[in-house]
Amino acid sequence: MSTSERLIESTRELLWERGYVGTSPKAIQQHAGAGQGSMYHHFSGKPDLALAAIRRTAAELREQAERQFTAPGTAVERISAYLLRERDVLRGCPIGRLTQDPEVLADPALRGPVEETFDWLHGRLTEVLAEGRERGELAAGLDPADTASAVMAVLQGGYVLARAAGSTEPYDRAVKGALGLLAAHAATGAPAAALPRPTRERETS
Repeated sequence: MSTSERLIESTRELLWERGYVGTSPKAIQQHAGAGQGSMYHHFSGKPDLALAAIRRTAAELREQAERQFTAPGTAVERISAYLLRERDVLRGCPIGRLTQDPEVLADPALRGPVEETFDWLHGRLTEVLAEGRERGELAAGLDPADTASAVMAVLQGGYVLARAAGSTEPYDRAVKGALGLLAAHAATGAPAAALPRPTRERETS
């Protein structure tokens, strides 16, 4: 792995673990095994490196989600697969975590990939739900955009509750509740949502 790649990957890990404010250039250099000169040879500074790291994380999360959204199955089955995917729940969402950093929110360049990721996710969830409604899998009265917002709120809120409790149980219960609500909106004869399986704390999000 090249020095620039090590720097980006180290920054991704540290941003997830410590957040932007808690990640110093020195910590990045030590984690990547790179000197100060090497870092500033490839990047103009911490914001430039953080932007590269955030963009890569955002792209990875979109790619992972898209695999569930485009898989065969009903809308509820695909959203269930997305919510039930193995995640490192107690570490939280690597993109959602950045919303807690005042320096990220104050910097339009750093905030951009975060906003774009959530906008993309809301859009894709809305599309999947609208498709399910059009196919007759979901009740005609279901609002795809509002429901997509609720699914996202459950996911991000579940992370927060799990971290506060030091247990994945609140996350699993939140997901189970969301899937139960989706199942209640399933049209007559449509498959019921699957129940959540236990979440593995060590898996990546």
